[in-house]
Amino acid sequence: MTELAAPEPAVEQRIVTPAATPTEEIVVLDYGGQYSQLIARRVRDCGVFSELLPHHVPLEEIARRKPRGIILSGGPASVYAEGAPPLDRGLLELGVPVMGICYGMQLLVHTLGGRVEQAEVGEFGRSDLLVSDPGVLLREMPKEQTCWMSHRDTVYEAPPGFKALASSSSSPVAAVEDAERQIYGIQFHPEVVHTPYGQEILTRFLTEVCGCEPTWSAASIVEEQVRRIREQVGEGSVICGLSGGVDSSVAALLVHRAIGEQLTCVFVDHGLMRKDEGEQVVKTFRDTFKVPLVAVDAETRFLDKLKGVTEPEAKRKAIGAEFIRVFEEEAAKLAGASGGENARFLVQGTLYSDVIESGGGTGAATIKSHHNVGGLPDDLQFELVEPLRALFKDEVRAVGAELGLPERLVWRQPFPGPGLAIRVVGGEATKERLDVLREADHILQEEIRKAGLYRELWQSFCVLPDVRTVGVQGDERTYGYVVVVRAVTSDDAMTADWARLPYDLLETIASRMINELREVNRVVLDITSKPPGTIEWE
Repeated sequence: MTELAAPEPAVEQRIVTPAATPTEEIVVLDYGGQYSQLIARRVRDCGVFSELLPHHVPLEEIARRKPRGIILSGGPASVYAEGAPPLDRGLLELGVPVMGICYGMQLLVHTLGGRVEQAEVGEFGRSDLLVSDPGVLLREMPKEQTCWMSHRDTVYEAPPGFKALASSSSSPVAAVEDAERQIYGIQFHPEVVHTPYGQEILTRFLTEVCGCEPTWSAASIVEEQVRRIREQVGEGSVICGLSGGVDSSVAALLVHRAIGEQLTCVFVDHGLMRKDEGEQVVKTFRDTFKVPLVAVDAETRFLDKLKGVTEPEAKRKAIGAEFIRVFEEEAAKLAGASGGENARFLVQGTLYSDVIESGGGTGAATIKSHHNVGGLPDDLQFELVEPLRALFKDEVRAVGAELGLPERLVWRQPFPGPGLAIRVVGGEATKERLDVLREADHILQEEIRKAGLYRELWQSFCVLPDVRTVGVQGDERTYGYVVVVRAVTSDDAMTADWARLPYDLLETIASRMINELREVNRVVLDITSKPPGTIEWE
């Protein structure tokens, strides 16, 4: 075993053609490590596009992408164990540099004739690294430095033709390289902040070894996407499901910049949004950005579909399917009004994290279906336009700022496509429960903003479980709802920590909810991080 298994089920990514096709790409092969997504993120932070693919992706698919380099991630297996994910030696014959991290390094060493064995003592957390020969990767870095380890197996001998670069207290060989063959391996994790020189090591691999130019940026994404959207759509009509969240807003503006009046945004008020949000969406896009917009009042229709539905995946799929039905009807109306054909294309703000969490591919684990990935009906009548599909949330925000979105919209906290329906937990999303939850959420957001904490939090929201508790208010017994306050910090939603909100703020929030909402008599705080929990409850 090389590193701890990810606390959530390892998710195999479906093989997705990137939303942008940059001239340079680094492929990261995922062997199930807990930091795999983070490797891809850190490569992008260096200004180079990267995508995470499952380790068993066909060699032909990797060759087709013509990557400038390949990185092998960590993973929970032991390279010498039966059934351990293997290395396709063809990767080493593609003529591009390869770097293995943790399990990835051990896989290279084991495959090429070195010695990997279980150590007497595992190495987890901070470790002291002693550089004996800096080689290419560690050149001009301190001889003694700290790094982050996460493994039980270790490398005892480098393969023939390789030289050992460094060691640690529990790893006789903690870094190796064969510069002539352009194969490199490091036992520690350069992608985590606990390895101070980690980003410098990745940068050196990308620029000096792979020869990449740091050209991946928000501006380059906008330019490339405008071109790709025009190529895909041509003269066709396009509709966009606009929710007002960051993702759909950025996707809508990207498409509008590319094709102008060919786009019509359809805003469906399904009765599952936050307080006053519908009016804000219509005003911003129709009045400020002059984007063609149709607003549809569909609250009754969606609530009818949710009657008797309590299981979260069933809620997501019902809402996703009804969204598509509404879009199809609106597309037909638009075509009838213009005397033309129905819109062929549907814009969606699907993100890379949505694709990862929704699973896909053989044996994939689904953490939860996103309404715009796993919740789409099989008989979808649109061709999807998904300009953000290869981007993480912070990259989307950067693109939004590049497009001129107001700061309040760019930094609006993520909101699930199925809306408040999945925050009514364990029960039916009735109008009464949704209204209670909406008012509680409004109080929370108001106080978070007053405290100046809104930008510091990844998400802050309320959950309404299907639970009632006994209380005492005004010397009378009450039997009211419980509101759960959830606030987390995160960089990209792949991991998250619960936010340490000030006690005085929590007291104010709870007091207001109980005093202003007659149906509520108890407020509690969720202090679960991700993993082991998810950010949303459903």
